[in-house]
Amino acid sequence: MEEFYTIQGEGFHTGKAAYFIRVGGCDVGCHWCDVKESWNAKLHPATSAIAIVENVKKYANTVVITGGEPLMWNMDFITKALKQEQLSIHIETSGAYPLSGTWDWICLSPKKTKLPLENIYPEAHELKMIIYNKNDFKFAEEHAVKVNSTCELYLQPEWSNREKMTPLIVDYVMQNPQWKISLQTHKYLNIP
Repeated sequence: MEEFYTIQGEGFHTGKAAYFIRVGGCDVGCHWCDVKESWNAKLHPATSAIAIVENVKKYANTVVITGGEPLMWNMDFITKALKQEQLSIHIETSGAYPLSGTWDWICLSPKKTKLPLENIYPEAHELKMIIYNKNDFKFAEEHAVKVNSTCELYLQPEWSNREKMTPLIVDYVMQNPQWKISLQTHKYLNIP
């Protein structure tokens, strides 16, 4: 769908310069998705993976593949090409499709509309749970017990509901310090 150089705004790598590759196509259908224009893959013509790798090399040593839902597509070829350039490769995924590709960092963000496949939980380096309402805390805990013991746990307020949910997240993290808070800092900074 698009590619751009920016600052990672969420989760463990917040504040790090990274080249983002946003893959078109998603059938997870989160009502609060902030990139709904990514859903229909047919609206986004295919781009040469090699051309993308050449673009990444100009800017960054870290690349984030996101979507849409990038694992709807096989990621083996592009991640191999990126690895040959000694780039650090991250993915942001709902985990609803089989894991393909070679990753230095896997950010798993489960969604209620299409749950992750079981085999991605032990591979996740980061579990990022979007908190839209109070029920999402229980949903977060249900997924936290499935990841490995070194996985970083994050609660992130859904942007449109952040004023209501952020104080609840703060209280929750104070009572459950295994969790951390993730904010969409790129939105506060008004950068892509």
